[in-house]
Amino acid sequence: VSATSQWFTQRKTFTSFIMMNSFTAIDFEPAQGNMTSICQVGLVHVVNGIITDELNILVQPPNNYYWGRFIDIHGITPEMTRNAPTFDKVWHQIEPFISCQNVVAHNGLRFDFPVLNKTLDYYRMSTPTYEKHCTYHIFKKGLAFLCHQYNISLNHHDALSDAKACAELFKIHLGDGR
Repeated sequence: VSATSQWFTQRKTFTSFIMMNSFTAIDFEPAQGNMTSICQVGLVHVVNGIITDELNILVQPPNNYYWGRFIDIHGITPEMTRNAPTFDKVWHQIEPFISCQNVVAHNGLRFDFPVLNKTLDYYRMSTPTYEKHCTYHIFKKGLAFLCHQYNISLNHHDALSDAKACAELFKIHLGDGR
């Protein structure tokens, strides 16, 4: 193995470490079955294994329309979001944690990332570039099960709690957690 080859291998490993020392864990709660019906956003930003920022935002979904079974799941009601801003009005708070970042979500490949894309399309806003990571894809188990297995605190279907739990799981995956 040449010295040049070793250097490129070490650089790639170092670059991967540097890139993963910072990530955002995100979760969306929907008001109903439409992929643009975000009613709560929870996110945490992690740097070197420590949560440095968090957001927990109630969002008024389009027409403030909810399905009862979704209210039963997360407890968020139309009354709670009647005066909340719509997603396009809070995107400026969220976007810095997504754009050009490592972003992780539990079941993100099937739910959270498509929800973000469709919601941004709905409001005619561009989707930023970001690296997608999915703890469901990594661990192949549900969030509640994994939180029980790893003794991670969880108030399931509260977006901020789900995002924090997802961050803990990703830290375990990266070797920074328990």
